[in-house]
Amino acid sequence: MKLPVTPPALPTLLQQAGDRLGTIFDLGLGPEVRGVYEHWDHLRHLAPPEGHSHEEWWLGLKLARQALRRPLPLHDKQGKPFGIVLGDSLQRRLFLVARDAAGALRGTDALPASTMRDRYLMRSLIEEAVTSSQLEGASTTTPVAKQMLLTRRAPRDYGERMIVNNYRTMEELKRWVGKPLTPRTVLEIHRMLTDGTLDDPASTGRFRRVDEDIVVQDETGRILHVPPAAGELPSRLQALCDFANEGDDAETFLHPVVRAILIHFMIGYDHPFVDGNGRTARALFYWSMLNAGFWMTEYISISSILRRAPGQYTRAYLQTETDDSDATYFVSHQLDVLIKSIESLHLYITRKQQARHDAETLLKPGSKLARQLNHRQRALLLNALKHPDKAFTIAVHRRTHDIAYDTARADLQGLAAASLMKQSRQGKEFLFHAVPGLDGKLRR
Repeated sequence: MKLPVTPPALPTLLQQAGDRLGTIFDLGLGPEVRGVYEHWDHLRHLAPPEGHSHEEWWLGLKLARQALRRPLPLHDKQGKPFGIVLGDSLQRRLFLVARDAAGALRGTDALPASTMRDRYLMRSLIEEAVTSSQLEGASTTTPVAKQMLLTRRAPRDYGERMIVNNYRTMEELKRWVGKPLTPRTVLEIHRMLTDGTLDDPASTGRFRRVDEDIVVQDETGRILHVPPAAGELPSRLQALCDFANEGDDAETFLHPVVRAILIHFMIGYDHPFVDGNGRTARALFYWSMLNAGFWMTEYISISSILRRAPGQYTRAYLQTETDDSDATYFVSHQLDVLIKSIESLHLYITRKQQARHDAETLLKPGSKLARQLNHRQRALLLNALKHPDKAFTIAVHRRTHDIAYDTARADLQGLAAASLMKQSRQGKEFLFHAVPGLDGKLRR
């Protein structure tokens, strides 16, 4: 990955501008360029306003940003406060995220609430657990990981252990919702995430030591970031917890979505642990969002979006560090990630709803598939489409349709023979469940 070029220093630009400063102000620049919070590294390749150099253009943007910059109670390694600029584009995306993350799941009216929520929540928990672990190096394939979690099979290697830990921690996050975040809680979350996955088992649930000061490197060994010294970590984490616990009654209001993103950012920046910092950062983001009432956060996976372009994730950190500790770059990137993850959820719901509708259409009387099944089997499959986890028995099917036992058994075993149901045994009773992806199987 190409590292972002550090922008020219503001005092130097002011000195170079001289008597042209008035013409720069006359440009009337805001903090963004056509709705984008541009970094110098990209801006220097764009066409500047006519009659001005790239340096003068950047100076105008920086002055506009300085006027709107809001200092945060979080500091970089030099003790300078991080800042954020809430420009128009960022405000618009904040509105979209807040509206959707606290709203309703679109297109789910046709599903019973408990069935829909359970299935979509399971999907999101699995997807986030798998992709968050894959971001940190787990090589387990997604289908294998999903099957392991669904069947509750014990993990067989390091990568699978990471995924199981992530899944269990995501399930546990709601236990801390409504309670103040403390360093002890953060250490417990880290312990849960890294249990059995670190070279030194004693490194779980504790800060890195002075003799363990680390650097963040890319795959070539190039140093990207040097975190704060280990001795500063306890006080820095306490400051982060104080920031996380500020509510609506704080002296100055900060949007809770921005607060959650900044908590994510600071864990990555401080790197308080030997390993597992990224997983901990993302888990705390979810905690903060849920704590603020954005319930739909449970149903989205930010890691699945981050995994598609990990370089952009890293670049957002580097842009902040290279440009005056301006955290707007990271917040802007994460808002885009959130919007994409919410859109991904709604697209998934739409696909599942359409697939179920198509399958139900295929089961209507007179259709080709319907002619291969009797009316009782069609009714049972429609029931299974609405309740994918429901167990069907011969006895209940017999009573529902007032038929002989042999007829009921033939109905269910016929569906199992057609690979539309799977048969198992519990004691002396046979159980029948819909096969995974029944809607797609019916369409095929």
